[in-house]
Amino acid sequence: MFLIPMNFRLLPLLGLLLTGATAHAQQGSQSGGVAAQANLNALVAGAPAVLPRGESYGLKGSPYADNRWLPALITLNTNTPLAPVPLKYDVLDHRLLMRTLARPKDSLQLDDRQVVRFVLQEPATPFGPARQRVFRRFSDAPLEKHRTDYVEVLHEGQYSLLKHYIKTLKKANYQGAYSTDQRYDEIEDKTVYYLRSAAGSLVPVKLALKPLQAAAPTLAAALKTAVAAKSPKTEADWADVLNTVDPSSAK
Repeated sequence: MFLIPMNFRLLPLLGLLLTGATAHAQQGSQSGGVAAQANLNALVAGAPAVLPRGESYGLKGSPYADNRWLPALITLNTNTPLAPVPLKYDVLDHRLLMRTLARPKDSLQLDDRQVVRFVLQEPATPFGPARQRVFRRFSDAPLEKHRTDYVEVLHEGQYSLLKHYIKTLKKANYQGAYSTDQRYDEIEDKTVYYLRSAAGSLVPVKLALKPLQAAAPTLAAALKTAVAAKSPKTEADWADVLNTVDPSSAK
């Protein structure tokens, strides 16, 4: 089980401030790198973010989409260049945490109001090759409260397969006559997959043949053939099936 220390406190944030000197520094490759780092530093300020710790008996579960600090490329709606940065997506508290060169041991909250997407650079492991994991704003979410969340884009072609991470905190319950004797806080996970069409319709789906055929009728026959050939079981397997029957137009 993943256990982390916790104690909530809001971290004061500074907005993105770009001076004429910073814009000038973007000229040239070396100065451009300095400017990209300066732009990144402008997105964070204040004391380190304080992470969840839970009741005296601790916390069960993880607030993050991925527990690792992974290098990330961040895209702003202003297209301001940013240096790559170690990043975590804190799903529970709806925030992005980063580490800077100047403060490599501190978890700092990123002012993400202008962030439209980020790409995590996942290294190769014994279980698979290196890959890029794309996250974008869930601006087309069915529920307004989810529209500032991020979704992971597992496949993108005529259709997009989106993974929405949802985490909720279940507090310890061990006091009183009707308690369940649960002595720790627990973060509960829920994942919802969506298939988005080129027309913009968004359908919640399970990763199985019939739900995907219903959500993407134009791919129904090709899906049946690909599933018979590949026998998908995991999330990555289903993404591979969609990559086969619905290749990206960029390829």
